[in-house]
Amino acid sequence: MVNDPVADFINRLKNAQAVGHARVQVPYSKLKEAVAQKLVACGFLKEARKKQRKKFPVLEVTLAYLPDGSPKITDAVRVSKPGRRLYAPAAEMPRVRQGKGVLVVSTSKGILSDTEARKENVGGELLFKIW
Repeated sequence: MVNDPVADFINRLKNAQAVGHARVQVPYSKLKEAVAQKLVACGFLKEARKKQRKKFPVLEVTLAYLPDGSPKITDAVRVSKPGRRLYAPAAEMPRVRQGKGVLVVSTSKGILSDTEARKENVGGELLFKIW
C-alpha cells in the first residue's frame, strides 16, 4: 500500500528515466492522470494514457528524452507531504530554478503549473517541483 501516490509516481518516473526505459506503467488514479497530462503539456513527458491490464487500470506513460539521449527530467522533489501540507496563494507562488523548472500545484481549477496558477490568480497545494 502506498501512502503518498504522487511521490510514488514521480519516483517511478525518475527511476525509469535513470535506467533508460521508454515507458513506465503505474497504477491508475485520476490525480496521477491529471499530473501526467500537466507534465505532457510542460514537455517533460511525451504521452500518458489509461490502459487496462488484466483486471486493473494502469496509466502508461511514455517518457521524453533530449536528442542526445539524456532524460528531460533531471530531478523532481516532493514539496507537500502527507505529514506536512504546504499551500501558497497565487502572489506568493515560488519559482523553480529561476523559471527553468515547473512547480505543479493542485488548485480549485485543477492541476496547474506555477505560471498558470499565477495567471489564473489561484493558489493551492504545492505538490512537487520538477526540472
